[in-house]
Amino acid sequence: FIMRTFIKSWIPQCLRIFGSPCRLFHGCSRLFTSQIISYYDSINQCKKELPEYFNFASDVLDEWSRLEKVGRRTANPAFWWVNGEGEEVKWSFEELGFLSRKAANILSEACGLQRGDKVIVVLPRVPEWWLLYVACMRTGIIFVSGTSQLTAKDILYRLQTLKAKCIITNDTLAPAVESVIPDCQFLKSKLIVAKGSRDGWLNLKELFAVSSADHKCVKTRSQDPMMISFTSGSTGFPKMVVQSHSSYGIGFAISGRYWMNLTPTDIMWNTSDTGWVKSVWSSVFAPWICGSCVFVHNLPQFRPEVVAETLSRYPITTFCTVPTAYSMLVQHDLSRYKFMSLKHCVTGGEPLNPEVMAKWKMQTGVDIHEGYGQTETVTICANMKGMEIKPGSLGKPVPPYDVQIIDDHGAILPAGEEGNIAVRVKPTRPFCMFSEYLDNPEKTAASVCGNFYVTGDRGIMCEEGYVWFVGRADDIINSSGYRIGPFEVESALMQHPAVSEVAVVSSPDPVRGEVVKAFIVLAPAYVSRDPEKLTLELQQHVKKVTAPYKYPRKVEFVQDLPKTTTGKIQRKVLRNKEWGR
Repeated sequence: FIMRTFIKSWIPQCLRIFGSPCRLFHGCSRLFTSQIISYYDSINQCKKELPEYFNFASDVLDEWSRLEKVGRRTANPAFWWVNGEGEEVKWSFEELGFLSRKAANILSEACGLQRGDKVIVVLPRVPEWWLLYVACMRTGIIFVSGTSQLTAKDILYRLQTLKAKCIITNDTLAPAVESVIPDCQFLKSKLIVAKGSRDGWLNLKELFAVSSADHKCVKTRSQDPMMISFTSGSTGFPKMVVQSHSSYGIGFAISGRYWMNLTPTDIMWNTSDTGWVKSVWSSVFAPWICGSCVFVHNLPQFRPEVVAETLSRYPITTFCTVPTAYSMLVQHDLSRYKFMSLKHCVTGGEPLNPEVMAKWKMQTGVDIHEGYGQTETVTICANMKGMEIKPGSLGKPVPPYDVQIIDDHGAILPAGEEGNIAVRVKPTRPFCMFSEYLDNPEKTAASVCGNFYVTGDRGIMCEEGYVWFVGRADDIINSSGYRIGPFEVESALMQHPAVSEVAVVSSPDPVRGEVVKAFIVLAPAYVSRDPEKLTLELQQHVKKVTAPYKYPRKVEFVQDLPKTTTGKIQRKVLRNKEWGR
């Protein structure tokens, strides 16, 4: 349901509720806007100690609400949701607080959940997802998000493995949940986000109408668990990554301030699906710790024309999407649009081809600042605002991380040598690292080599301290003894005008063991070209722009590439197809 329909009647009540005196902020007097950001920045810079207790809802969101009330924050909304059909939801931090307290009472009372219980939330980009996330912070309930693409089997695995007490979803996925309920003995309640009621389910809209907004946030320790994310490995079932209240809650202060360049006057749009951890990075913690507005388009599918129109129509100042989406956008004639407010762009999740970066700058006048991190971390490296951007680089290490390139024994490699991208965790483990892989001490231990957490990505650090991505350790192609990173082959191919999109993977070969194979989506002007001649032309092109041994010995022209809901290319799908997995 669209929250606008009932928020109107709540706003007067909302404004009457907040009459309590301003709470002190970690023992200090009421702080100005910049001091909130600076305080958490200084923790990341290791200039201040991590507080023993921290809760993002009470220590950050409620602080912005108080500053908003006394006129020390701009009138910029905290949250702004649109659906492309003329419907909008806008909340101030005060309204976000009011509504999330109602949601907190629903979880504690109607759903019967207690601190430490786990709730699985499988919803698309709807406002309720944000309310429920903040409500979980307020109650100490552990939030677990899932993409709407989950199957009944996926849902069953998550419910059983987590021993989840509650699941929250919509009409679309409710039947899948119901099909596995008999095998989920720990499940206590099911909450549906829908206009109408459904047998056996509590209805969020109905409960909102009667729930109280009087709720006291629990006192959580900085290292108490806050959320769990599922992340896929190259083998086995997905791992469960535990993040604490402070790891994400405080750990994105530097990213927000210096990579995303956010202030309380900014409006940030990140296109990530709610099921992926990037939505938490760039649609919750980074913007809100900086007091910025989180902009959301429900965007059921990534369509370049919708994205371009949205950037043109709304005063979005900061934009974040995956490199593949930028590639799709630059192929869509952006010269037809005027992005009047856009001033800063960031990306992550997969390597950004320099060719795409150059086209975006040419068409919009705005640089793309690439960053790099994992579900287990916050931002590891980034091209910060004001830094020289070296196309193809992940940027430089982000505090508090000490990032090094190491060999397989944990020894630091000299500049220019390829190795494992790693983060120092001994003798002191940064607070903004994952706590553990839940119920998997072996995997947790295996993630450390010597004094370092090993990311599983291969890279090079140059003399100036920039990190260059080579490929996932399991994406690296080993052909006749040559180790080839797919990204550099893709970058070479993208420089040819025939290539619209490309994904490079390993393919079995009886002589070389494996060879480079390129799956290519052609630009319209080249679709009718002779495929054999074009293949040869592309192979020769790669040999000219990079080391000849890296050229794709196999080329397949395809209509499209497999992608996630956020537009990220699924190379694993292509690799598995090649190897018959």
